[in-house]
Amino acid sequence: MSKKVLILSGSPRKGGNSDLLCDEFLRGAQESGNQVEKVFLRSKKVAPCNACYYCKNSGGKCAIPDDMAEILDKMQAADVIVMASPVYFYSIGAQMKAVIDRSVARWTNIPNKEFYYIMTAAEDSDTVMDCTLECFRGFAACLDGAQEKGVIYGKGVYEAGAIKGLPAMREAYEMGKQV
Repeated sequence: MSKKVLILSGSPRKGGNSDLLCDEFLRGAQESGNQVEKVFLRSKKVAPCNACYYCKNSGGKCAIPDDMAEILDKMQAADVIVMASPVYFYSIGAQMKAVIDRSVARWTNIPNKEFYYIMTAAEDSDTVMDCTLECFRGFAACLDGAQEKGVIYGKGVYEAGAIKGLPAMREAYEMGKQV
């Protein structure tokens, strides 16, 4: 059965390592007959949440007029959400954090999603990604019926494109095919 897959690429670099892994996941998922869309978050305007809670009394409409409403629409419509970020000080990058925080406007309307997580780090250790993975998992834990389906660790990569030819590229492609 074909699924709607939404890939949220939190890389600050187009063609950066986590972005390239997103492309491989996308390729695999498309080849398996899924409808796939990738949103490169840096190209979207997503302001930080200002905790005004306008959304609480306005049916999930945020007071901030930016691209987040469009992203939330896509998240609600998706069956599968892929969240990707490089590791920044053992956590997720600003682009992804803003999206997670702004999801407060409609987080109760994002149930029953399958989640995949993609992370990249300059260090060659899984443990440097523990906090990043917990950030992703913390978000999903707030959503009813969320299921973690897979995690990709792109380790030992710093320069854009360094991930090419490493096992994580094949893993991302194969994981995409399994959606």
